[in-house]
Amino acid sequence: MIKKLVRILFALIGFAVGFTTYSALLNIFEPMKFGSNTNGLISSIIFGVILAIIGYFMQPWVSRKSNDIGKVLDKELAKYPQVDILLASIGVIAGFVVAYLLSDLVNKIPVVGSIISLLLYLILGYVGMRIALKSKNDIFNIKKLTKISTSLKDREKEGKKEKAKAGIPPKVLDTSVIIDGRIADICKTGFIEGKLIIPAFVLAELRHIADSSDDLKRVRGRRGLDILNMIQSELDIEVEITERDFDDISEVDLKLLKLAQVLNGKVVTNDFNLNKVAQFQGVPVLNINELANAVKPVVIPGEDMIVQVVKDGKESGQGIAYLDDGTMIVVDGGRKYMTQTIKVLVTSVLQTPAGRMIFAKPKN
Repeated sequence: MIKKLVRILFALIGFAVGFTTYSALLNIFEPMKFGSNTNGLISSIIFGVILAIIGYFMQPWVSRKSNDIGKVLDKELAKYPQVDILLASIGVIAGFVVAYLLSDLVNKIPVVGSIISLLLYLILGYVGMRIALKSKNDIFNIKKLTKISTSLKDREKEGKKEKAKAGIPPKVLDTSVIIDGRIADICKTGFIEGKLIIPAFVLAELRHIADSSDDLKRVRGRRGLDILNMIQSELDIEVEITERDFDDISEVDLKLLKLAQVLNGKVVTNDFNLNKVAQFQGVPVLNINELANAVKPVVIPGEDMIVQVVKDGKESGQGIAYLDDGTMIVVDGGRKYMTQTIKVLVTSVLQTPAGRMIFAKPKN
């Protein structure tokens, strides 16, 4: 349908061109009039119809040629940047404007005025195009210098931050450290750097614990989910939940270690057994318990302490006491002081990955 309309349009254009051209020629060349004006009108119509028929049948060929020329022009224009084409067009238009202003004076020159005017259009159009293209670097350099002068410090800061982030390994959190909750407090202090990775299989385990029929497990699972929500919404640290899983591995702990190896990251945990397995496999681990032990006040053998014996020890005559931070104190001969607050003398300190133990005896 569209092709037919285009062919009809070509025919109408051919008729209009033929009719107006023949009519103009009749007015210029009087000998071409054959008889009355009516005959001239008929002749113009006939000439127009002839060109309309030619236009109707030539439309497919003209369309093909136009497409070919368009493709060639498009191919040629594609060789040049769009900015160059735009600037060149502006330069040519500016040259034509200047030539138009000068042509009024030049046209008054007898005989050669029109020729000089045409040359002015050609020369000034070319000169305008060349000036516009040569000015491209200056224009864009000014913009770049302005932007650089206003935002150089910001870019340097962003670049330093990106480099710093690129060198910091991501931290993969396990289920136990999320439920423990101390990871949120550590993140608040800024000691944890880099991205926190929350595997989808850890989230699934947390949801399973939160839906448990056991009250204790359900409370621990919900606490873990609350801790995650707080880290993600309140803390200024990047958190990513990854859907990457390892179907050939069934245990969550082994999946964690595999994920840390793939991401070149570190596992954050407080699980003593996971810590040992990670060390065996060569996976870097950040143990929250080790951090807590490291920042506990140092107890020196020979130091006096005041404690309350709260329960019996494993060995005969032993009593157990605790510091405010949960550190266990084994008091030799402390059983007879059950529920009493006494002064003890520290005899030794045992540091283990699971925690710190203090051995003491009552001070008489």
